[in-house]
Amino acid sequence: MEIKLVEDTKEIVCDVLIVNKFEDKQTSNELINKFAPETFKGKKGETFLIHTHGSLPSTYVMAVGFGKEDKTDNNVIREAVVKAVKKCIELKAKSIAFNIDSDFIFALPVIVGASIANYNFDKYKTKKEHKISELYISNVSTEGVESAKVMAEAVEFARNIANEPAAYATPTKLAEIAKNIEGIETAIFEEEEIKSLGMGAFLAVAQGSKQPPKFIHMKYSCPNPKKRIAIIGKGLCFDSGGLDIKPAASMLTMKDDMSGAACILGVMQALNKLKPEIEVNGIIAACENMPGCNAYKPGDILTAKNGKTIEVDNTDAEGRLTLADALCYACELNVDEVIDIATLTGACMVALGTAASGIMGNDSDLVNNIIEVGGYCGEKFWELPMWQEYRDNMNSDVADMKNTGTRYGGASAAGMFLKEFVTDNVKWAHLDVAGTAFLEHPSKEFCKGATGVGVRTLLNYII
Repeated sequence: MEIKLVEDTKEIVCDVLIVNKFEDKQTSNELINKFAPETFKGKKGETFLIHTHGSLPSTYVMAVGFGKEDKTDNNVIREAVVKAVKKCIELKAKSIAFNIDSDFIFALPVIVGASIANYNFDKYKTKKEHKISELYISNVSTEGVESAKVMAEAVEFARNIANEPAAYATPTKLAEIAKNIEGIETAIFEEEEIKSLGMGAFLAVAQGSKQPPKFIHMKYSCPNPKKRIAIIGKGLCFDSGGLDIKPAASMLTMKDDMSGAACILGVMQALNKLKPEIEVNGIIAACENMPGCNAYKPGDILTAKNGKTIEVDNTDAEGRLTLADALCYACELNVDEVIDIATLTGACMVALGTAASGIMGNDSDLVNNIIEVGGYCGEKFWELPMWQEYRDNMNSDVADMKNTGTRYGGASAAGMFLKEFVTDNVKWAHLDVAGTAFLEHPSKEFCKGATGVGVRTLLNYII
């Protein structure tokens, strides 16, 4: 979808002109004010459509409800825009224009919302889905439009990667995508180099697959950075469960187990355009978890990069093993903060569903900042406890710890496991997006499939 900044969208020839309506107030469009029924109050997400019959350059004008004026924020605007754009898609509109009350800073929620609504992963379909090709916007700065476009493109970039089948989105392909990101310094570590780095936990997960593992380190640099951070994405390009194999139905969406990695790739490809004044290290330990003849086994004892030993209690608790070595690596980079994002536990999905992601960490300010930023841009996070009881459940008779605990409190146990691989001097937050990364049914703004969760939060946090 091409985004065009114009002087006045009311003068643009397009299929649909979209205006906003606050609850119980008039709009800026006389047609809407004259012909909208009394039942159309302007409540959040309500829409009213009317043909202009040549009285305006647009074929239709649509009003979308923003709710009560004093309660309107970025999330209300974005969700209303999504409703309006989806209606436009039903009309088979190709060009739309937004004429929104100029008192609102709306470039970000309008452009990101329109992009989310216009998205459909139809790469492999012979008959493509209808999409809007042009969006006109006015009353905002060029800078605001450009940064919103970058944000929207980053979300779409991540969604596309996470929606790809595992046969395409292999560890090698993720490494290739990382290498091709402009303005980013990228190092790809092959299997022998990974072994020399002492990443025994990551390599164990990878050894059951024919696909070679790739450890990816991307770096965005700037002069005199105000802060140095590392962002880590879980990169399980397919998760069969290993020898503790998943039921067939549970494997259907396991191409999405690299949604954390897709998020990191989306964020990193946006940084050179947004140019934040901090150093960002993007890290992905990419591999597959397969039950091949060389697969790691329950009862195996692994040694992570920091020397800690792990008894394999379940081969389907593999993501935390790859992240363990990635966390060790990140903490050696002299960074101030480390944030990891992972489709880590079904337990988090059971607890929070698809409405919110879990968050834990060793620094309350970092955790609260991410929660606040996520709320601002429409991604909800809920802090889960990190108590010693969860760690005690992973005690092992033969190693420093097991990779799972009991069947209860699984999300917090996974967080406590990861904490073992974070050095005390580094602030750390863990985002468990198991329930929010991939939707099996359309929900709220998103169609079925990958959501690109975390991209908006991390980019807004960074910039």
